[in-house]
Amino acid sequence: MKIYRTHILIAEDSKSILEGANEVKKALVNEIYKKGLQDEISVIPTGSLGFENIGVAMAVYPEGIVYAPVKVEDIPEIVEEHLLKGRIVKRLVKSWEKEEVTVGITRPEYIKGSQYRAVLRNVGMINPESIEEYIANEGYVALEKVLSVKPEDVVNQIKMSELKGRGGAGFPTGLKWEFTAKVKNPEKYIICNADEGEPGTFKDREIMEGDPHTLLEGMVIAGYAVGSRKAYIYIRGEYTLSIDRLEKAINDAKNYGLLGENILGTNFSFDVEIKKGAGAYICGEETALLDSIEGKRGEPRKKPPYPPTSGLWNKPTVINNVETLANIPLIIIKGAEWFKSIGVPGTYGTKLFSLMGDINWKGVIEVPFGTPLSKIVMDIAGGVAGNRKLKAVVLGGVSGSLIVPDEIDTPIDFNSLVRIEAGPGSGSIVVLDDTRCIVDIAKNITYFFKHESCGKCTTCRVGTEAMYKIVDKICRGGGTEKDLDILEKLSKDMQLTSFCGLGQAAPNIIIQSIKKFRDEWLAHIREKKCPTNICKMDWEEEQYEEIG
Repeated sequence: MKIYRTHILIAEDSKSILEGANEVKKALVNEIYKKGLQDEISVIPTGSLGFENIGVAMAVYPEGIVYAPVKVEDIPEIVEEHLLKGRIVKRLVKSWEKEEVTVGITRPEYIKGSQYRAVLRNVGMINPESIEEYIANEGYVALEKVLSVKPEDVVNQIKMSELKGRGGAGFPTGLKWEFTAKVKNPEKYIICNADEGEPGTFKDREIMEGDPHTLLEGMVIAGYAVGSRKAYIYIRGEYTLSIDRLEKAINDAKNYGLLGENILGTNFSFDVEIKKGAGAYICGEETALLDSIEGKRGEPRKKPPYPPTSGLWNKPTVINNVETLANIPLIIIKGAEWFKSIGVPGTYGTKLFSLMGDINWKGVIEVPFGTPLSKIVMDIAGGVAGNRKLKAVVLGGVSGSLIVPDEIDTPIDFNSLVRIEAGPGSGSIVVLDDTRCIVDIAKNITYFFKHESCGKCTTCRVGTEAMYKIVDKICRGGGTEKDLDILEKLSKDMQLTSFCGLGQAAPNIIIQSIKKFRDEWLAHIREKKCPTNICKMDWEEEQYEEIG
């Protein structure tokens, strides 16, 4: 194996590639050859380095110096000064002054804020396209360990960890596995839900682009535990880089005997196949996802029966989120008690969040459950951008919750959030400053659900359309106070009678916004005025028929 004096990791995630990472990498390699340093310096692609809104980033080891943002024209100076003469190019160094460094599995000094990098331990640290680097960092050790014990022992360890699903519902993972394991059927399936269709959510993409093998290893362990031989990764077709890296990871794992027939010389065989979705939000719902894989139109199924006993092609099926499965190898290696030492009682481990909106730092973070939302927004995300006032936080996606400043000190865990009628949901955190109009936000959300409703049930099909029309009417100055009463009644009806979670959750933020920002709604209705001057008051009576 070749030994280099310097290793340079360049972030090649989707965001960085759009910012020009490929061009920067090419220029760097060419300049290194030009200076005759190709035998001394290795250039390695990696996942996100944790800098999501400042362009291309690169980490230089062994110094641990991060340059960001880096442009093609900066490369000659970096090579000449740092790589050739050993002088750091200070103007390009990215650092977080007066910040706590990361704690947990790894401690790269440049990671933003007081995170705990467990699931993301390898992201930005290894080449995601190299199975050798994954193996060198305890990769597939967990798989080797479980193959030497009984499947029921694996299920029990996951149950003991009290790992809850990271897709939003928070169902106990070990219990779900146990349901499927106990079914006497030779044909069972593991499905990874990588659809990630919730607006503002991209934390699963970070795992797949930066550490695809940790997902695969989790899936293989799940298959062994429940007695499955086949798995599918259901992923959005737009996630092209994730798909490419997962496909390479699958092929490499097969070549190493870690996937396919007789894994590691045992009688256990397991295969993984990628299924591309067409971008339908409804296919994030587990039973609609099943229909899509089966080649049908993606629509939710009646439950019961539930997937663990009757799922794909009516066979027992475990469906887990990407982040859930990525936790599995660590739990197996380090044990359930280690996992339960992180987080808070009832909600153990870490949680990944996608930070977006009116904040100074955007990107994916990983923090222990129980971390106050205020710490995430004000410390890790750097506070509200432009020194503006915080208006609200949309937590868990557009089907999630609306958190106001008085609630922002609430710890992020299931038990604490339920007290304010909220939950972590998909792991999306969208921060709104005081220039945002709540009615305009509601209009965008209702339009989204109107567009994404599959139309299977009348309540959701008609309800989302009616909800959008009413909010649009208010937004444009044509609303009455009666419309608020209708919205509240319609929301309750949808929550109680919609066939699946889409229709049940569609009114969540709308109803919460009316409760928490009623004055702003009334300003649009009574004064025909938008307090933030975002909404155009151009309502014409003939626009829509009366709704009621």
